[in-house]
Amino acid sequence: MAEFSPGLEGVVAAETAVSEVDGANGRLIYRGGYLIEDLVPVATYEEVAYLLWHGDLPNEKELEALRKQMAGARRLNPSARGTLMAMDAQTDPMDVLRTVVSAQGVAKSLTKPTLDEAIALTAIFPTIVGAAWRRRQGKEPVEPRDDLGHAANLLWMMEGKEPDTERARWVDTYLVLLADHGLNASTFAARVVASTGSDLASCVVGAIAALKGPAHGGATFAARSMLDKIGSAQNAEQWLADAHARHERFSGFGHRVYRTYDPRAKILREMAETAAPDLYKTAARTEEVALKILHEAHPERPNATNVDFWASVVLSGAGIPKELFTTLFATSRVSGWTAHVLESLADLRIIRPASRWIGPQPGKKPLQLAKR
Repeated sequence: MAEFSPGLEGVVAAETAVSEVDGANGRLIYRGGYLIEDLVPVATYEEVAYLLWHGDLPNEKELEALRKQMAGARRLNPSARGTLMAMDAQTDPMDVLRTVVSAQGVAKSLTKPTLDEAIALTAIFPTIVGAAWRRRQGKEPVEPRDDLGHAANLLWMMEGKEPDTERARWVDTYLVLLADHGLNASTFAARVVASTGSDLASCVVGAIAALKGPAHGGATFAARSMLDKIGSAQNAEQWLADAHARHERFSGFGHRVYRTYDPRAKILREMAETAAPDLYKTAARTEEVALKILHEAHPERPNATNVDFWASVVLSGAGIPKELFTTLFATSRVSGWTAHVLESLADLRIIRPASRWIGPQPGKKPLQLAKR
């Protein structure tokens, strides 16, 4: 019998060229061998999505074609729009996203996932997120614009006004950084669904459901909530000391794979000082104190800062409410999810791991039935 590994830790369950998390050296490598820190200064989210789908960065003609195709796929179909408008306006945005994506993907027959579907699903996420937020504020959804980039269009549909270039860049950078990250829980969920021969929308809905869990997609919200409770740089030391004494977890620190500082967090930390100067001061002091406490308490553990901590600051500076943080995560990661699904089609075999029986052997327990 194979050895049991809780959480499948250390088990190789897929071969992929979409991305690699080099945890020992603190590197995130995207398809084609690109380091994330090399992509961020030069590539938009659309270019990175193209890279994840195709394996190469697009030339000017290919990028323009992708942008045109995505712009043409930003509108909800009647079924999805009806579903959206029928939901309670105060529904959790992740529930809205999961449900409306399902309605958007309704087809008359089971279809094999395609690149065109991947592009269309990626294009529709900002529309759903923007509409969910506006309805939550008691406002009517805003129609997408074909002339705006992916990140700028998201802000437009949230606010009903064209965002300035810098805010759109902050959001775009976040989307680039979170687009893929190895075989994380939601990506694995998408590949499990794909292995059964299901359609792409079902794979993505499964991924959204996995991301919704607070242990996966909710960490950025938790990090911002922690900073809200701390309130100021002056309060950080006492608040963190008290929280540590209560054995509370510091949100935004530690990672399942990275043994060093998360490379995505490093990029966002540099951006945060401009994006949200006041919040940055609180966050920087919080990081300093939290790392000191964690290293003193557990010097044997790699307690470095992860992407969620500084993402919470940058997204706040870009005007994204923390209630939407997890949907922003999904809006980024959908390109990675779909890239993994398309990759898995080349060698499709149903994912069916073994389990270890820990119940009693037959005959050890008397058979007792209720009297009839």
